[in-house]
Amino acid sequence: MTRHFLSLLDLSHDELQSLIRRASELKRMQHRGEIHTPLKGKNLGMVFEKSSTRTRVSFEVGMSQLGGHALFLSPRDTQLGRGEPIEDSAKVLSRMLDIIMIRTFEQEKLELFAAHSQVPVINALTDRYHPCQLLADMQTYAEHRGNIQGKTVTWVGDGNNMCHSYLNAARQFDFHLNIACPEGYDPEPDILEAAGERAKIIRDPLEAASGADLVVTDVWASMGQEEEQALREKAFSKYQVNDELMAQAEKDALFFHCLPAHRGEEVTASVIDTPDSVVWDEAENRLHSQKALMEFLLLGR
Repeated sequence: MTRHFLSLLDLSHDELQSLIRRASELKRMQHRGEIHTPLKGKNLGMVFEKSSTRTRVSFEVGMSQLGGHALFLSPRDTQLGRGEPIEDSAKVLSRMLDIIMIRTFEQEKLELFAAHSQVPVINALTDRYHPCQLLADMQTYAEHRGNIQGKTVTWVGDGNNMCHSYLNAARQFDFHLNIACPEGYDPEPDILEAAGERAKIIRDPLEAASGADLVVTDVWASMGQEEEQALREKAFSKYQVNDELMAQAEKDALFFHCLPAHRGEEVTASVIDTPDSVVWDEAENRLHSQKALMEFLLLGR
């Protein structure tokens, strides 16, 4: 049966834990200069409807390092941007490619594509979820602090696709999530409710950060929300990760940001640019965790 990765819920707790361990193993192998090409002859299609830096580079380089080949497919250069039905594109592409990643707007579009694909489909970001980033985040936490089970994570900012993915991660990795967001910017009720007692909204960001082992944020205005920038700057003005907020967290608390970061908005330079900042490890781990994911989906290991 073809396995897809459309959200963190598509893999079991044990599969996710195994994948994180494998990602760190692949990272060590790559840092030692070992050649590991189990995906020789395999082709990855990369469908981008949203712009990207880390996602494109990490998937393209990752597939190359595993011995395969990656094709960049933009709506501007393919029939995808000219109204071909998603079902038709999925049927055709999945007969030629071995695995497909899609970065798009609607989760429904991704799910429709996957329903008509013969090969694994990976969610490389939608407006609802960003599960690949969570693989990298969980790998980064494990490498620096060990098991995240039972820990407290504080999300500061918009109840967006990253927040939704952290809610799913709270379920799958068994940690507690405090969500500090202004009214009107809550996560989707169904995703929040599904997390049950593992998640709660706390309007006061300082209170939400109290005792946190990990503090996470994202930009105030995501792709496609640029026209809301001024409105969002006002709404989120008190939801900045700064030294005062980090002082409420545990002494050894980590700070994560999926990048790109807007210093002076959602985070201060004093937090993100500290000498021991792990956001750069977090960014690098997109490469290793996605390699582990593609190995798992294509080889079942």
